[in-house]
Amino acid sequence: MLSNGLIPTYARLPVTFERGEGVWLYDTDGKKYLDALGGIAVCGLGHAHPDVSRTISEQAGRLMHTSNLYQIQHQQDLGEKLATIAGMDGCFFGNSGAEANEAAIKIARLYGNQQEIEQPAIIVMDSSFHGRTMATLSATGNRKVHAGFEPLVQGFIRAPYNDIEAVQNIAHNNANVVAILVEPVQGEGGINVPSAEYLSELHKICEANDWLLMLDEIQTGNGRTGKYFAFQHHDFTPDVLTTAKGLGNGMPIGACLVAGRATNLLGPGHHGSTYGGNPLACATALTVVDTIEKQGLSERAAYLGNLIADGFREQLADCKQFDHVRHCGLLIGLELKTPCPELVGKALEAGLLINVTANQVIRLLPPLIMTDDEANEIVTRISQLVKDWATQL
Repeated sequence: MLSNGLIPTYARLPVTFERGEGVWLYDTDGKKYLDALGGIAVCGLGHAHPDVSRTISEQAGRLMHTSNLYQIQHQQDLGEKLATIAGMDGCFFGNSGAEANEAAIKIARLYGNQQEIEQPAIIVMDSSFHGRTMATLSATGNRKVHAGFEPLVQGFIRAPYNDIEAVQNIAHNNANVVAILVEPVQGEGGINVPSAEYLSELHKICEANDWLLMLDEIQTGNGRTGKYFAFQHHDFTPDVLTTAKGLGNGMPIGACLVAGRATNLLGPGHHGSTYGGNPLACATALTVVDTIEKQGLSERAAYLGNLIADGFREQLADCKQFDHVRHCGLLIGLELKTPCPELVGKALEAGLLINVTANQVIRLLPPLIMTDDEANEIVTRISQLVKDWATQL
């Protein structure tokens, strides 16, 4: 039987938040929580950011929605802003990361069909996550999210993450491949950071085979890795880039950017979104992007990521359950030697919001606007939580 009028698609924790401020959340009983998850990489500017709140209020009082049948100035401004930051040519706006990735998949299919490839295929990676629509679920490299939803959408070829040789073998043996879809850092897969040359080598393979390189930066974009987009740690530009999450700081918005071979593929009638890119969402995202740039929050994320990772290495050095910590800016994975999903509930009781993914990786995605003291508090509180848990095993 359904409860609370909701289909139980989430195993929700027993807490309801009613307000937030910066990196802190407050529940309906007034209890204070340190948010080390940031709404799963969404609230890069923290909660109730004054500039974002002001923009939403003012824009909602003027105009929220018209339709993409008409020109939308905020949408054009945001598209130009993101294209300039990324060095790309244009954007399509939807409402989520899944919609952005759906657009990317359609671009790859259209690209292949225009090359007269009857069954165009996209290489995707094991342990990846691209969304929960049928196409993005099928692209995701996690059997658990597939179960019960077969038949999956066809046209995806899987390869191990961070394995260039595997991709080269596919290139030699499959003439239907038209694109690679990959996360610069795998988030849901456990904060898997590839080798320094991995993305550049994928780009070379795509160039050699006339494929599209499509980067899923839903979680890595908008300053989180120490650059505005993660690919900017390297010396190339992708053909397609998707982003969402931190772009709206809680306002639903997703973007699919194109460049190079992908620039002139989509035309009128090929794709659309009723709400995508409306004035309210785009005005909000413009404020978010401007704030990230003006306050140097990408660089701040790089600094804070190093501070937190070094803190864990120091404080957990003698903990036998501590394996290692890996990070790219403020995408942080603290891997333990034993499955630890119960730590999510224990952390909640202690006034701390975390996530456990890949069964034994504490995933941290805190706001970019943290102070040094707040970052150190995350380290101290989680380290103590892990030590206490380890002594009970």
